[in-house]
Amino acid sequence: MGTLFNFHPSGSAQNNSGAADRKPAVAGKFYPASEKELKTTLKTLFSKAKPRSERNVLGIICPHAGYVFSGEVAASGYNQFDPDKQYDNVFIVASSHQIFFDGASIFNNGDYFTPMGKVKVNLELANKLIKENPVFTYNPDADKTEHSIEVQVPFLQYHLKKDFNLVPIVIGTQSKETCKQIAAALKPYFNERNLFVFSTDFSHYTSYSDAKIADKATCDAIASGSSDKLLKVLDDYSKKDIPNLATNLCGWTSILTLLYMIGEEKTMKITPVHYMNSGDSGYGDKNQVVGYWSLAISGESNSFSFTDQEKITLLDIARKTIENYLAENKIPEYDSSEYSGNLTMKAGAFVTLKKYGELRGCIGRFNADIPIYKLIRQMAVASATQDNRFERVTLKELPYLDIEISVLSPMKKIASSAEVIPGKHGIYMKKGYSSGTFLPQVATENGWNTEEFLGTCARDKAGIGWDGWKNAELFIYEACIFSEHELNVHKD
Repeated sequence: MGTLFNFHPSGSAQNNSGAADRKPAVAGKFYPASEKELKTTLKTLFSKAKPRSERNVLGIICPHAGYVFSGEVAASGYNQFDPDKQYDNVFIVASSHQIFFDGASIFNNGDYFTPMGKVKVNLELANKLIKENPVFTYNPDADKTEHSIEVQVPFLQYHLKKDFNLVPIVIGTQSKETCKQIAAALKPYFNERNLFVFSTDFSHYTSYSDAKIADKATCDAIASGSSDKLLKVLDDYSKKDIPNLATNLCGWTSILTLLYMIGEEKTMKITPVHYMNSGDSGYGDKNQVVGYWSLAISGESNSFSFTDQEKITLLDIARKTIENYLAENKIPEYDSSEYSGNLTMKAGAFVTLKKYGELRGCIGRFNADIPIYKLIRQMAVASATQDNRFERVTLKELPYLDIEISVLSPMKKIASSAEVIPGKHGIYMKKGYSSGTFLPQVATENGWNTEEFLGTCARDKAGIGWDGWKNAELFIYEACIFSEHELNVHKD
């Protein structure tokens, strides 16, 4: 789409070591050229963006158009990254808009600059990839005016709170086999220590209504994780007589590389985050539009954590919700605009109430389709009023209760009790219509070994007898557990 910022001349400049740093080429075109205006623009875009909804996000698919057109969608994608985590590297993988060549170009000539300052390029890793993989080289013509990497960097500078190293990669090939080679070289780095940004816009220049249909089909194919499905959709649409449709996916080689990286990995998933097209902006018409999706690529992981302040916030929500519900029979609303990404992600959780160290109520859910702070509200009320093992909590009791929250990882089915580690794993067992669970801390609090943990859960929670677990379906999960007592939170 057209650009709306004043042009800012740019080029290369030598750094102190003699290498040529990569200076902005499209500042003033695709995004503001002044640091102050750029930061203000990014603040606005992130305020409109979708909140974090996925955990263990390893990468995103993100648009690369002018910020006035695709910036909100891009910010929604970047919101899926944990801003407080220290990452080794951020790989940005883009498809060339300038030239075609075999393989991919990795910038290894200096550091990257935007109006917000310098981002260090991991020159050692860039050179290693080039040296060990013939599919990589450095092609200055692929890099010097390419916008699809440059526009991503300010989002990273704004969103990530800790320094990171950049690995900028421009794919020049149109060969599927070459994309497989690129994927094989990058796959060892596709893990929790690094982030990947795959830069692409979706349909180009068709009508607003046709774009929405085409973009949904392409998004669904990508989300399936199947390279064959994506290639089929792209091929099918190339044969359709859709007015002005130039492409379904301008960065299709980058996305194909992603799907080859994932391959048959069943623990990976691709989740749509946000969609708009240029017709939704205040600057584009609806006769010829460009489509934009952001999607999150996440992996299975049981490792997650909250800061002390995030824990205190969730505990405060639980206590105030119980108090308000007991006093007025209403669940209060909370302003989530200032909540961190962890508080808006979706995860299962239990709320446990204890009085003088003894259990007073405990209810939770393993899975959730709502943000964690909203689930905590629901489970706090349920634990105080709906646990049928206890009388309803009274308002007078509330000052004497200690609230504990357990945020759960996804459940994993196991084949043997040998996989259960008491104190680390919670257990969920299912046999016919009977089921039961113990949170991880139950084994620690009672000093149980594995057999006692499983037997007691089978007998007392699932109601299938002490040995019932031996022919039941078994699942394990982990939990991030914190309480008012642990954090020395003052109770009203």
